[in-house]
Amino acid sequence: MKDNSEFFIVDKRALPDVFVKVVRAKRLIESGEAQSVFQAVNSVGLSRSAFYKYRDFVFELGENKRGKTITIAFNLDDTPGLLSNVLNNIAQEGVNILTINQTIPINKTANVTITMETVAVNSNIDALIERLEKIKGVKTLKIIARE
Repeated sequence: MKDNSEFFIVDKRALPDVFVKVVRAKRLIESGEAQSVFQAVNSVGLSRSAFYKYRDFVFELGENKRGKTITIAFNLDDTPGLLSNVLNNIAQEGVNILTINQTIPINKTANVTITMETVAVNSNIDALIERLEKIKGVKTLKIIARE
């Protein structure tokens, strides 16, 4: 899971109009002025496909610094202290845990979903994921959402 992203600061006058419209549509959705993507893209004169194509790649300056979140689903052995070990590994990276949901273990396996804010991560989030996968008792780990 390597992220080879590079970022540039570009004056909006040099950008194709589609990028500016994507930012305007995102602003409308975030502010609540538009109740849906359909409404937002119609307001700015943009297709939904263009919006979805670029929405995760075009940001206003400062927008990308807000709390990025990642949701990870685990299948963990029903072993005392295992969840605590996972949480300690996450905490060591300076990650802010937003939610933890755990099922009652069935067949000695518990399903755990953790959503965390990664804006203050001390190292690469991919390195954290790899470390979590190597913890004894972590049967499976899957990223189910990333913003």
